[in-house]
Amino acid sequence: MNKLTHFDETGQAHMVDVGQKAHTHRIATATGSIQMQKATFDMVMSGSHKKGDVIGIARIAAIQATKKSPDLIPLCHPIALTRVAVEFIPDESNSTIHCTVTTENIGQTGVEIEALTGVQIGLLTIYDMCKAVDRGMVIKEVKLLEKSGGKSGTWVAEK
Repeated sequence: MNKLTHFDETGQAHMVDVGQKAHTHRIATATGSIQMQKATFDMVMSGSHKKGDVIGIARIAAIQATKKSPDLIPLCHPIALTRVAVEFIPDESNSTIHCTVTTENIGQTGVEIEALTGVQIGLLTIYDMCKAVDRGMVIKEVKLLEKSGGKSGTWVAEK
C-alpha cells in the first residue's frame, strides 16, 4: 500500500505538489443511490413534486458540486474540468434512484474527488427536495467505479 500523500515527513497536513506531474487525460466515474418510500419515488418520477423537477435540479446540483470540490475538500486541488456527465437511473422495483457521475480533465491530478462529490450532492439534493414527505430516505453505496489517467493508470472497482 502506498503512503498517505497528504501528510509531509513530519506528519503535518499539506497540499500535494503536482507541479512536476505530466498533464494526462483523466476520467473518473462514481456512483451511489438513494432509496425512498414508494410514494416518494412515484412523486419524483411523475414530476408531481410541488418543488418542481427533482431530477433536473439534482443534475444541476451534481454538476455544480463537481466544480466546487476544492471549496469543500480542504486539500483537493482546483482543476479545470473538461466534461461532467450526470445520469440518474430509476429503479422502480426498489424505489431507488441511482446516480452516476463521470468527470474528465487534462491535467496533473485526478478527478475522482469531483465525481464522488457530484454523486453525493446530487443525491443530497434529492433528499433535500423530498424530506418533507420522506425523512427516512437512505443514501447508500457511494463509491468510485473507475478512474484512468495519470501515473497510477487505470483502476476499476471489483464487482
